[in-house]
Amino acid sequence: LDTQPLLILTELITLYLVLGVLYESLLHPLTILSTLPSAGVGALLALIVSGTEFSIIALIGVILLIGIVKKNAILMIDFAITRERMGFTPSQAIYRACLLRVRPILMTTLAAMLGALPLALGSGDGAELRRPLGLSVLGGLVLSQLLTLYTTPVVYVTLERLRSRWLRARRREHVAIQAA
Repeated sequence: LDTQPLLILTELITLYLVLGVLYESLLHPLTILSTLPSAGVGALLALIVSGTEFSIIALIGVILLIGIVKKNAILMIDFAITRERMGFTPSQAIYRACLLRVRPILMTTLAAMLGALPLALGSGDGAELRRPLGLSVLGGLVLSQLLTLYTTPVVYVTLERLRSRWLRARRREHVAIQAA
């Protein structure tokens, strides 16, 4: 029985539950977790291009990657939620969050990439063990950074629109029941 997919699935469920409790929402954790597929694809592409096998060390890199990419989305979403509570529309809130949080996101991502670079390019004793870790982190960070700065705001606004439509429909149902 291959436990790697089960391990990642368990991690995602745990993340969703913790984020759901943190934000008291069922939708905002989905927005944050929507950033993870691009990171996973980037990690796999980096391993494929380099001809490196997906090993337990590469899996550790993917788990590390999930934490870093998730943090980037949390920086944006948390700021946007705060702005929404101040009266901004979801579009205005996430736009402002993107403008003000892009620098810290880029700085932390660049620091993680520079930290993974010696692992990916290193040679010598044990390099074949560390290389999958560095490659998966580098590939995942590059692709997720390119995509998530664009996709996270779109997912956030889309889910907020769906939530507001659902709330309006529930209010209409409640009013109809009250009137009857």
